[in-house]
Amino acid sequence: MRQVNFVIIFIFCLAFALFSIENTELGIIHLIPGVEVQAPISIELLIALGLGGVLAWLFSVWTHLERLVWSGQKVRQKNARIQELECKIEEYQTQIQSLQPSLPPAGDSITQEAPANA
Repeated sequence: MRQVNFVIIFIFCLAFALFSIENTELGIIHLIPGVEVQAPISIELLIALGLGGVLAWLFSVWTHLERLVWSGQKVRQKNARIQELECKIEEYQTQIQSLQPSLPPAGDSITQEAPANA
């Protein structure tokens, strides 16, 4: 995969270099009314590519942070649910233990019913 990325980056850099060599004419950039900047088209393209790269990186960082926050909330919700279920398990275990002395032994009821059915 690194080789494919290298080839793609190399092709883009080569295309930009060829574009820069062929386009040295000055272009006018209108920033705000009354403010104009003249620069070679290749420099303008380089600045536009740089700004696009920085904006893409910022968007990537922003989405990564959103994913971290979202996954952190999901983990906290799941941990709370686990704690709730563990408490219920403990309650059920204490209920079972409190009911065990009052129930008849399981083995006696089976042996008493078997001769009655025969």
